[in-house]
Amino acid sequence: MIIPKKNRLVGLDIGSHSIKLVEIDQTKKGRVLNNFGIIGLPPEAIIEGSIKETQIVSSALKNLFRNLKVKNKNVATSISGYSVIVKKISLKARNKSELEATIYEEAEQYIPFDVNEVRLDFDVLSPVDESAEDVQEGEKGDQDLIEVMLVAAKKDNVNDYVSVINSAGLTPVVLDVDVFALQNALEISNYEPQGCYTMVSVGAEELGINAIKNGVSLFTRDSSYGGSQITEAIMSELHVNFEEAEKIKLGGKNIGSEARKMRLQEIVSSAVSDWVNEIKRALDFVGTTYAEETMEKIYICGGASRTPGFKESLGKETNIPILDLDPFKNLVINESVFDAEYLRYMAPQAAVAVGLALRSIGDK
Repeated sequence: MIIPKKNRLVGLDIGSHSIKLVEIDQTKKGRVLNNFGIIGLPPEAIIEGSIKETQIVSSALKNLFRNLKVKNKNVATSISGYSVIVKKISLKARNKSELEATIYEEAEQYIPFDVNEVRLDFDVLSPVDESAEDVQEGEKGDQDLIEVMLVAAKKDNVNDYVSVINSAGLTPVVLDVDVFALQNALEISNYEPQGCYTMVSVGAEELGINAIKNGVSLFTRDSSYGGSQITEAIMSELHVNFEEAEKIKLGGKNIGSEARKMRLQEIVSSAVSDWVNEIKRALDFVGTTYAEETMEKIYICGGASRTPGFKESLGKETNIPILDLDPFKNLVINESVFDAEYLRYMAPQAAVAVGLALRSIGDK
C-alpha cells in the first residue's frame, strides 16, 4: 500500500550521541530513500535515554532539518532505556473496551514504577495456547486467555521528548519504542520475519535485545552497555580528552607505542566480552522460558556493533549465525544523490530511523 504524501512522517532517532533522520517516499517503484542525515550531540545532552540539555538537542534538530532541507515537520520518534518497559503478558479474555478500562490495574504488577507515573499502551496479540509452557500456573483452565503486548513509559521522559521536538518547531505524531522500530526496519529488508530470531542493537550507551518469533516479541531488554564504555576507558587509561578518545576508538588517531596499542586492545576486548555475556544471559533466559523454540539467527545493528571482534565473539559464544542488519537493503537508492559506500558504512546506525520513517499518520 502506498502511503499518501500528506500522511508520511520523518523518522527521527534521537540517540545519546547523535540524531539520525530518514525520509522515505513510497511510490509505485517501491520505497525510495528521499533523505538521510546525522548530527552529533555532546555526551552530556542525553544520558540513559533522559534529555538533560533541551536547548542543545532542540538546536541540533533545527540544524539537521535546515541542513537537509526537510519541509515535512511531522515526525515519528522513539524512546528506550530503563524508563520503558515492553512485556508480553497473559490476561483473561475480554473485549477491547473492558481491557482499556482495566489495563492500568492489570499492568501494575508488571512494571517497576508507580502506575500513575507512566503512559501505557497495549496490543492484543492472540489467544493463548494453554498447553504452552510459558502460560503461568493457575491460569490454565481458568477461562480463555489472550496475549497482550504491554508497553509502559515514564510520563516525564515522554513529555521531555515531546517538548524538545515541539521546541524545534516540529510535530511529534508517533512515539514508538526502539525495539519495534528496529523490527519494522528488519521486516522491510526481507530478512525472513518468520521463525525465531534475535535483534541486538549496540549504541553509544545502550545495548538493546529483542527476541522475536514470527514477528512478535518474546522478550526485550535494554542494558547500560555500549560504545561509551570504550571511550571512557580510553580517556581514563590513555589520559586523553573525549574527542581524542573517540578518534582513537574509531581508528583515526595513532596512539604511539606498542604498549598503548596493547592496552587499547584490552579495553576493546573487555567491553566486547561484557556485551556478549549480557546477550548470552538474555538468550539463556529466552531458552529457559521458551524451551520449545530454537534461536535461528541474530541480527546486529547500532554504531558500536562494528567494534572489532564483537561479531566474531558473539557468533563463537552463542553458536548462532550473526548477520548485519542493513536497513537500506531494499530501499530504492538514487546513487547520484547518495554515496553507496557512505550508506553501507552508516547502515548500522540508521536502522531505528528507517523503521520510524515507515510509520504514517493514522497507522496502528
